[in-house]
Amino acid sequence: MLYMTKKTIILGATTNPNRYAYKAGYQLTTYGHEIFPVGIKEGIFFNKQIEQNKEIIYNNIDTITLYIGANHQPEWYDYIIKTNPKRIIFNPGTENEALVELAQKNKIECIEACTLVMLSIGNY
Repeated sequence: MLYMTKKTIILGATTNPNRYAYKAGYQLTTYGHEIFPVGIKEGIFFNKQIEQNKEIIYNNIDTITLYIGANHQPEWYDYIIKTNPKRIIFNPGTENEALVELAQKNKIECIEACTLVMLSIGNY
């Protein structure tokens, strides 16, 4: 099956294998997508250091998949906008109308969906 790989920031990356962010990292790498783990937790996430410095901005990002709740997202707004992804996936539990409005003002597509489901049905 041919598909285009998408550079993806996993915002809320963690080394805990019981968390959905970890499961998404596994699935994304399995499907051949390049991941960039970002969050507040230290550690190695699928052979990459979790980036904690909000001043490190990755370029040409297709997707930011969110795994942090709305109450912790405001501190990441500037980072998200500076990164300028094509889209943000709001996974279950991360929905945030304020961030959706901000993203849309900056011409970033917003999707309320589950990254794991999107990958499993070929809709990522």
